[in-house]
Amino acid sequence: MSIPKEPRQLMITIMYLVLTALLALNVSAEIFNAFKMVDKGLVKSNSALDQKNESLPKLIEDGAKKKASLATYAERISPIRDASSSLVSYIDGIKDHMISESGGFSEKYPDELKGKKDKEITTRYLVDGGKGEELKQRLIDYRETILQYIDNDTTVRDLKGNPVEMKDKTNFEKEIAVQIDDETWEKKGKKSWSEMNFKQMPLQATIPIFTKFINDVKSTEAAALNYLANKVGTSTDVVIDKYTIGSAPEKSYIIKGEKYKTELFLSAGASADSKTGISITVDGRKLPINKDGIAVYETTPGGLGKKSFTAAATLTNPVTGETQTFKKQFSYEVGERSVTVSPLKMNVFYIGVDNPVAVSAAGVASNDIKVSMSGAGGGSIKPKDGNYNVRVQRPTKKNEFAKINITAPGLNESRDFRVKRIPDPVPKLGKDRGGAMPSGQFKVMPGVFPVLEGFDFDAKCDITEFVVVRAPKRQDVQIERNTGGKYNPKVKALVQKAKGGDKYFFENIKCKCPGDPAARNIGQMVFNIK
Repeated sequence: MSIPKEPRQLMITIMYLVLTALLALNVSAEIFNAFKMVDKGLVKSNSALDQKNESLPKLIEDGAKKKASLATYAERISPIRDASSSLVSYIDGIKDHMISESGGFSEKYPDELKGKKDKEITTRYLVDGGKGEELKQRLIDYRETILQYIDNDTTVRDLKGNPVEMKDKTNFEKEIAVQIDDETWEKKGKKSWSEMNFKQMPLQATIPIFTKFINDVKSTEAAALNYLANKVGTSTDVVIDKYTIGSAPEKSYIIKGEKYKTELFLSAGASADSKTGISITVDGRKLPINKDGIAVYETTPGGLGKKSFTAAATLTNPVTGETQTFKKQFSYEVGERSVTVSPLKMNVFYIGVDNPVAVSAAGVASNDIKVSMSGAGGGSIKPKDGNYNVRVQRPTKKNEFAKINITAPGLNESRDFRVKRIPDPVPKLGKDRGGAMPSGQFKVMPGVFPVLEGFDFDAKCDITEFVVVRAPKRQDVQIERNTGGKYNPKVKALVQKAKGGDKYFFENIKCKCPGDPAARNIGQMVFNIK
């Protein structure tokens, strides 16, 4: 079983290996369903390969008409396809025989095998009966048959007369999907390849194995047809008349004084080796090309703004001998470094809370930027969640600022910010800060709480103390002092006396906010009891 390169096929192969391991531990209904899922995925993959393989023969035949010497590649189409079709039919026959012998499919569930757990049929037919070893030999023979239609390794001369090795068969043999693993079963002490793959395997577990063999055959057929297409100058990946030159710059926006660097290449990529005689120029200047067919263009532009250059690639088609040139213009922009420091919530820093800040510098990678803090406010700045977090300790005075300093290669700048205390919160009873209130509503209030209205930070202030004064009609005034925001028992008893016509004064309300060295007075409230 070979390791496929196509992502979907690789995923299915890995899933099958995992499920095979699970079989050794516990054969459950879930595992059998998983084998069915893997098989369905392989069937879909095989269908996609069939579509691809149906489209290639016409392309190969058309390409072979360019030169008489290319006719041999068109003649190889039928033998390759016939060998693949024969082996696929043979593998399908093995599957159909075992399914039939084990009772076929369920009448109630058409995709459910009656003998899905049958281990006797796989062992008797494939191992003891020798059908597995016959299958192995058919796979080996198919592999050798396909290799007969791949050109032998040879050495040719390029347009400059230099020897170039053409390792067609060697390279194809490494990539061919149909592979037989004769090492694993010998190392494990098994008697044969068939015993390792099929002995005591439930029928349902062997179905995706055979579908995978079919997948390998169709993949090998596709690789062989692609090989023929390439030999006649036609390919599903590269069409000879669709070449264009490409550019891969390290940066499309650079800073004044920096070098602009880009890789130039033929975007099709298939004819980048030396035998094509490829050459690449920029504004008429020829560039050296590496073994991968890539040229590197460097320049240090003067001035700012948009810059452009014209690149051209010239190559010779090794099949037809035709020389073609492809040109394209590319542009990039030269700018100067600039820095942006943006507070994420307000335009000042507040004491006692986290002040999130975004720092960016045009043309500079984020990991090259160093940020620090100095000046008034006694602050610090630290990275947090991709941005920065500022903490400050005291307010700035007039003409004082906290400074955010940014350094990077070729850059040294700072930005100024003011530092303020958290604004005074508003004292409230529930949602009200004074005015008329029914006695029933007034009596159920638990205490005085501060509210930071319009303050876009996660900050919490706490009431430290206040004085409550009850002024009933034609009676003496009563006064109680409270510590904290919630009513103490004495204040609560005073509040419970509220009657229509009473006035309640909440005076000398003090609270402490984050960063406050001492409590601040936030005013008073007056309530008229209804």
